[in-house]
Amino acid sequence: MKYLDEFSDPALARKLLDQIHATVTRPWALMEVCGGQTHSIIRHGIDQLLPEGVEMIHGPGCPVCVTPLETIDRALAIAARPGVIFCSFGDMLRVPGSGRDLFSVKSAGGDVRVVYSPLDALRLAREHPDREVVFFGIGFETTAPANAMAVHQAARLGLRNFSLLVSHVLVPPAIAAIMESATCRVQGFLAAGHVCSVMGTGEYPALARRHRVPIVVTGFEPLDILEGVRRTVLQLEQGRHEVENAYPRAVRDEGNAPAMAMLRDVFQVTDRTWRGIGPIPRSGWELADKYAEFDAERRFDVTGIRTAESALCRSGDVLQGLIKPHECPAFGKECTPRNPLGATMVSSEGACAAYHAYRRLDLVDAK
Repeated sequence: MKYLDEFSDPALARKLLDQIHATVTRPWALMEVCGGQTHSIIRHGIDQLLPEGVEMIHGPGCPVCVTPLETIDRALAIAARPGVIFCSFGDMLRVPGSGRDLFSVKSAGGDVRVVYSPLDALRLAREHPDREVVFFGIGFETTAPANAMAVHQAARLGLRNFSLLVSHVLVPPAIAAIMESATCRVQGFLAAGHVCSVMGTGEYPALARRHRVPIVVTGFEPLDILEGVRRTVLQLEQGRHEVENAYPRAVRDEGNAPAMAMLRDVFQVTDRTWRGIGPIPRSGWELADKYAEFDAERRFDVTGIRTAESALCRSGDVLQGLIKPHECPAFGKECTPRNPLGATMVSSEGACAAYHAYRRLDLVDAK
């Protein structure tokens, strides 16, 4: 396929691997921030082709995985209410809350609908003025502009029966939290290209200087990732800690100005709790005060919910890069994509799901 196959060319991949092998003289630990990059790495076996000692640590860059359990339980409580049409992207329906998921609510009679855009939920609000339509707005900076536009449009059209359950998180504060952790082993980052396509690279130079860590903005195809690894280890070997854009076909340093303007209008920065990680100051967005009437959490007063994580699940350790998915005792046994204990197993970008899909049989044979 034009413009895609060329980024999976085996001959070019071999050249990049040869350059990486020729560059590396000592062990390095790199973290890919995005779960989409994790899936590409595991699917194509990139981590197994790198020089011995170069380790890929899987980061917390799956928005489904880091959505707080409290927020999942609030979504379940809202979706179960009569008169509510609860809209979500499909990858949230199997994410376990404290005792059930959105599929369970749907099977019990809740009006839970999969949509492909928040604007689909806006259309439902116009078509059903007698119903409350709620869209589950999760994600990193990548999905936030469309959610912001939906709220902006709802205000412009006077759609008072539309609201947004917000769980947006931000990548740069997460990188800072990882580097400040006492257990951190990360020496270089592959930053998420789609996030930077919206926000640009302006927030990263200060992080690179403060923590003396290379940050290379990278895409998602095999050659993208290998080029990101090559640039990162070259910086490490040379003692540099800079920001590089290895994804120029999609990312400009200044980002997407109209999208950022929309975000500044609709959202304001707030503290966020990340599932499996904990609170990270100023690491998320919430609706700005002038759009507070569209905040589903306020509208439905879903507070005081008690949550309970699975005692068997170690997805929090996976999200922090402390263990690999198969090192969790429940992996592939009590926890599978059909019966997930944690979001990292069910999400299309979760590290546990990647290992289960592409590495499970190898792990079984190795035991």
